[in-house]
Amino acid sequence: MVQVREAHPETADGHVDIDAWVNRLFDIQPLNESFRLDLVRACEVSFAAETQAIAAKNIWAEGTSSFRTGLEMAEILADLQLDGETLIAALLYRTVREDKRSLKEIEADFGGDVAKLIKGVLRMAAISTQRSDSDERVLGLQSQEQSEKVRKMLVAMVDDVRVALIKLAERTCAIRAVKDVGEEKRRHVAQEVADIYAPLAHRLGIGHIKWELEDLSFRYLEPDDYKKIASLLDGRRVDRDSYIETVVNTLQGELKKDNINANISGRAKHI
Repeated sequence: MVQVREAHPETADGHVDIDAWVNRLFDIQPLNESFRLDLVRACEVSFAAETQAIAAKNIWAEGTSSFRTGLEMAEILADLQLDGETLIAALLYRTVREDKRSLKEIEADFGGDVAKLIKGVLRMAAISTQRSDSDERVLGLQSQEQSEKVRKMLVAMVDDVRVALIKLAERTCAIRAVKDVGEEKRRHVAQEVADIYAPLAHRLGIGHIKWELEDLSFRYLEPDDYKKIASLLDGRRVDRDSYIETVVNTLQGELKKDNINANISGRAKHI
């Protein structure tokens, strides 16, 4: 499955046009107008924190941007019709995780609900890290059992489903970005996504995220098999989606002619 994403709108000097980006987000998920200024402010806080970190040579990882990752996370969650607090938390999560701003500062500026969401996602990240460390020492069935335990722990510890959705958005951004890192890191992220986060997306009923996580993790864990299957597919994912939409519309039209009331649905299979 190839995910086609719009580039972030930019100003003439190459920076993200925050106002234009927020307007686009409101087109995806119309929110109460009271959130507009808060979203702009969250973007400005994240951008300023990243700029200060670059000036101080305090870079989390070469070639990554906590600011742009936050924008991408918020876009994924807006697509899922999440509320304003969740989108703000997504915008600021990597800023806090990378120690560019503290939770206390976020709570003071954006309120307790946003800070609580970020804190919950940080706890999920800590559990995943523990799993990754221990999985280096187990193989086969033991590893599968360990992954299942971690999935259950993550579900049990989340008292607000928005926390799990933010973490899924973050891991989606992470695996989209690993094409530019070394093979060891790429396989590490792909294995975590395949073992933990794709099944979590499935349990939460978010099919399109599950498919993307499965496809990308498969691409990096089994590159030869991935390429073989991809070469056998007729056309791009968007073309196959368009074909199915055409078939559905044609069938509905034919059924209507015979006064048959029916719901028809279909989807292209992912790799």
